[in-house]
Amino acid sequence: MKLVTWNTQWCCGLDGTVDPKRIVDGARAMADFDVLCLQEIASGFGGMPGGPGDQPAEIASLLPGFEVFYGAAVDEFDSNGASQRFGNLIATRLPVLRVHHHPLPWPSDPTVSTMPRMCTVVTIATEFGPIRVMTTHLEYYSPIQRQAQAIALRALHVEACAQAAAPPVERPPGTPFQAKPHTLQAILCGDFNMPSDDPGYEAIQAPFADPALPNGGTAPKRLQDAWPLAHPGQPHDPTFRLFDDKYGPHPIACDFVFVSDALAPRVKQVRVDTTTRASDHQPVLLVLGD
Repeated sequence: MKLVTWNTQWCCGLDGTVDPKRIVDGARAMADFDVLCLQEIASGFGGMPGGPGDQPAEIASLLPGFEVFYGAAVDEFDSNGASQRFGNLIATRLPVLRVHHHPLPWPSDPTVSTMPRMCTVVTIATEFGPIRVMTTHLEYYSPIQRQAQAIALRALHVEACAQAAAPPVERPPGTPFQAKPHTLQAILCGDFNMPSDDPGYEAIQAPFADPALPNGGTAPKRLQDAWPLAHPGQPHDPTFRLFDDKYGPHPIACDFVFVSDALAPRVKQVRVDTTTRASDHQPVLLVLGD
């Protein structure tokens, strides 16, 4: 299974051109992906550079055979009452079992400009069984909010693992209480707006007791960064500020792919496209296999 994740900067390249097709083509150049996770996808917000338009609809039209799910962290209206949305998108050609959108914490921080953040979750059927694909974009300007959001992402995974270990009582199909596809297998990806030495990076990966074992057993579970699994002992390739120093003078890695324990042995490749300038971030490829 191949997944590409990319903060697209509302599909605005470093040349100032807004072009969703260039983003899709860039992702396809990395791999014949099964899942595409995009952050900073806009609909409306004509005051943004380049005038984004309806990007979820544009991207859907560029991906025949894929289902597209858009989660708007910001969902509001302009002065004329027109819809304005900004958030994350997951597109997949694999069978979809469930979709869920989780708002993330947004604690008050009056010292900076911030916006709401969320996590879009699409559970898909794969050759390895059901996988929860989670994509997100954490707060950039507020460390307080970013840390709270990182902790919340881990909590979402812990809760999902507990549901998989002890699912609710089933009800007949055709009602909201019908059985749900709970799974221990998860991928969490996106723009986390923090380097690997940020406390939030470790907060996401903090171990927790295995809910399937009595009293948690002796085998703690966790989400873990897939990069070290594919590149032991090597620093992350940078994903931000390679070609633009607007947000800082040195390139950093802040776009990550985390995998659950069940998927860690299946990580075959993690790669960053360090050449494209179709966004101010670089796309990341994850390949899972036997």
